[in-house]
Amino acid sequence: MNITAEAVKQLRERTGAGMMECKKALVEANGDADVAAENMRKAGLAKADKKASRVAAEGVVLVEKSADGKTGVLVEINSETDFVARGDDFRGFASDVAKAALAAKVGTIEALNTTKLASGETVDEKRRALIAKIGENLTVRRVSLVTAPTLVGSYVHSDNKKAALVAVEGGDAELARDLAMQVVAASPRYITPGDAPADMVAKEREIETEKAKQEPANASKPAEILAKIVEGRLRKSVNEFALTGQPFVKDPDVTIEKLLQKSKASVKSFERFEVGAGIEKKTGDFAAEVMEQVKAAQTKKDEADPPTRH
Repeated sequence: MNITAEAVKQLRERTGAGMMECKKALVEANGDADVAAENMRKAGLAKADKKASRVAAEGVVLVEKSADGKTGVLVEINSETDFVARGDDFRGFASDVAKAALAAKVGTIEALNTTKLASGETVDEKRRALIAKIGENLTVRRVSLVTAPTLVGSYVHSDNKKAALVAVEGGDAELARDLAMQVVAASPRYITPGDAPADMVAKEREIETEKAKQEPANASKPAEILAKIVEGRLRKSVNEFALTGQPFVKDPDVTIEKLLQKSKASVKSFERFEVGAGIEKKTGDFAAEVMEQVKAAQTKKDEADPPTRH
């Protein structure tokens, strides 16, 4: 079957493996990237799957917090092009939506779309009006409401493409912000290793078991020793995706767990948004698209000014 260069590129980003290994894996998996990534991990050819970090849409992620610092909202708004996402109309709309979401304390898109802005229009009415003005589709994609016993820490990356909120009990504003920065930078999936979903742990155990069996160094080892090797690797894998098990981005010699213990604080919840995460962007032949646009423009010209017959 035909494996596109884009498919190979995406699998390479997910696995950290080489191009030829990725292409071969895709061919063997009949083009299914999920199957290919899993098979590569079992064969020891790939690192932890980074599927969740793939980004393919344009837009912004914004944060708004209450005056007392105990409530915050994350909002993601998408556009078709980065050109529009950088425009004043789009940025102004996004800011107004985030402020309205906080004021109304809404945590669902359904509720947010019917929330009124300061102008009197609902979010959805304003979005439609902006689409008509800009000529490009806009989507209010996600919203999350986070509340905390002590503080909500927030961090927005400079390009407004990634942001996080962390609900903290104990600690201070600096710790809360550092934790939000950690979530943006390291993309944890859960707070502690014990919070790891059972199905995820089972899948990781299956992958590590298969990988260990295929390693020549383990060929003569007893089953119980092999099992201990697998469980050790499993603990490491589960820890990598747990916030408390990660090394602190500001000081890799300290884990987040130790940082929290030192401050006598705990994380109650967190939310991380990255623009376009999980959206598959349509890709195509750029030259062909340009030629199509040229032909369409020529057709319109011919229709408006047909050639004179003699």
